[in-house]
Amino acid sequence: MAEQHVRFEKEGYIGIITLQRPDELNALGFATLVQLEEIIENVRIDSKETRVVLVRAEGRAFCAGADLKERKTLNQQQVRRNVRKIRDVFSAIERLPQPTIALINGFAFGGGLELALACDFRYAIREAKMGLTEVSLGIIPGAGGTQRLTRLVGLSLAKELILTARRIDAEQAYQYGMLNGVVDDLDQLQQKAMSLAIEITSNAPLAVYQAKQAIDRGHGVDIQTALDMESMCYEVIIPTKDRIEALQAFQEKRKPVFTGE
Repeated sequence: MAEQHVRFEKEGYIGIITLQRPDELNALGFATLVQLEEIIENVRIDSKETRVVLVRAEGRAFCAGADLKERKTLNQQQVRRNVRKIRDVFSAIERLPQPTIALINGFAFGGGLELALACDFRYAIREAKMGLTEVSLGIIPGAGGTQRLTRLVGLSLAKELILTARRIDAEQAYQYGMLNGVVDDLDQLQQKAMSLAIEITSNAPLAVYQAKQAIDRGHGVDIQTALDMESMCYEVIIPTKDRIEALQAFQEKRKPVFTGE
């Protein structure tokens, strides 16, 4: 039986993905990526029952990036395969209808930070360290880092961080706009992420998904195109049962019960 590198659990409507290679600092080998990809696809299909997704890790690292021990044994074709896989998996995370929250519990370098950047929200413990360090290894960020970091922090700062391979702490990352918040310890990290997830899951899931899509698809395009996209997302919501339920609940002065329909 193959070793399980990634674990998936549920707490109510909240899905929890856990990287569990702590002795390897949760490095992303090919087997890890295949397992993560399968979990992500199952989560996407299960959007009625899994409404928010947490991405976390065991041990002292969130993710140290690509598995360089494995990478050293690969030929050029296999390296290209791995790079394509990590890019595709992170893009699948970004495209999930469900909001995603990264819990950065320690080191997040290279592909590890790119994994966090593919999520909608990022929280970190104060002692966490992170950076897109690829150019110090003779490569470049290849799983979306050059694009996602730039969209978060701006062109000039992204260039500075990437071209220097600089490692920064959580407070700096928060000041730069890379993080939604910084907490003192692992317990607070879990509480912060779960609190946000619970707050989101109290709302109509289909409305949450369409709002996320409208924001993502409208970002970076001209305002008229973005407004057209928003209108298309709104149209999807009009025939839903949850919209009618919200109106009835308002009239009856009670909390709505959303079913994701």
